Amino acid sequence: MKQWLKTTTALVAGVAAMGAAATSVQAQETLTIVSWGGAYTESQVKAYHEPYMANNPDVRIINEDRSANGLAGIRAQVAAGNVTWDLVDMLEGPAITACAEGIIEPINHDELLASAPDGTPATEDFVEGSLHECFIPQIVYATLFAYNSDMFDDGAHPSTIADVFDLDGFAGRRGMQQIPAGNLEWALVADGVPYDDVYDVLDTQEGVARAFSKLDEVKDSAVWWTEGAQPPQLLADREVSMSSGYNGRLFNAQVVENQPFELIWDGQLFEIDGWVVPAGKLTDRVKDYLHFATDTQRLADQAKYISYGPARNSSAPMVSTHEETGIDMQPHMPTAPENFQTPIQKDAEWWANNGDEMSERFNAWLAR
Repeated sequence: MKQWLKTTTALVAGVAAMGAAATSVQAQETLTIVSWGGAYTESQVKAYHEPYMANNPDVRIINEDRSANGLAGIRAQVAAGNVTWDLVDMLEGPAITACAEGIIEPINHDELLASAPDGTPATEDFVEGSLHECFIPQIVYATLFAYNSDMFDDGAHPSTIADVFDLDGFAGRRGMQQIPAGNLEWALVADGVPYDDVYDVLDTQEGVARAFSKLDEVKDSAVWWTEGAQPPQLLADREVSMSSGYNGRLFNAQVVENQPFELIWDGQLFEIDGWVVPAGKLTDRVKDYLHFATDTQRLADQAKYISYGPARNSSAPMVSTHEETGIDMQPHMPTAPENFQTPIQKDAEWWANNGDEMSERFNAWLAR
């Protein structure tokens, strides 16, 4: 009888413990955060997610690498009345579109965002013009060209956008993203259009035709990529001698993986990437996370893991060394003076207004 009581007591205690554990798991709040994957998501995990969860052990952050289809995903979820994403990392242009469609939340920047350490309001601390009604910037990044230095003789390395289009002077196939953005701007620069005049020219039918005509020169030598991980792999496998790509991905391959890559900063297409909140998801928890993840220190910390420039002015002087290799990260920022001599700022509003038309034309051009 005593043995039966001991056994029963032990079973009851075990069931109770299991129930308590289950209750604990059920009580843990989750945040589903959508981003781009790869080295970029890893930089967010290290700089934002892990410190936030350490400060808030009742919260578990779930990552989904779905930002490449972020706008379409939010549209579908809002239309279905079943929004499962709490926060989405999105480019400036699609964010403007989503805001106009009413599928993401307006943001009160003064109320939500932390001031700079010296008391400067957040609205005066972010990169000028980068805060939008429904958008909080995180980083300044560049899409640019890189080349595999082992595929070129000494003294014959490419250094300009014109060199990318020079198949006779610089042999090899070209990796190019399968979208019109970037390719049209670079085609015009390679055809002699001044950097500052690109969108004035592209805003005309003659300018668009001129860009596609220049792209015709490299079309047969192009390898089209659709995911950010592809350009470093194409270069490493020598399937291409040059490729466009995201500067953070290329930095990771060049510095961390010791690939023989060199970046061509000429004509870098730089743009702003940041957070949007799907409709109905601006909860107290999301507000708290955003306040934390976009403060001066967190944006500076992200640059320890990837070579994207922080979107806050107060963060820039705090950029230090790479966490893994210990190298100085300042020279690898897109906005470093030596890298920023001939940039093209992607006109997010132009692409928001013309993107669908350009995509249709680009896809028809590809199919020819």
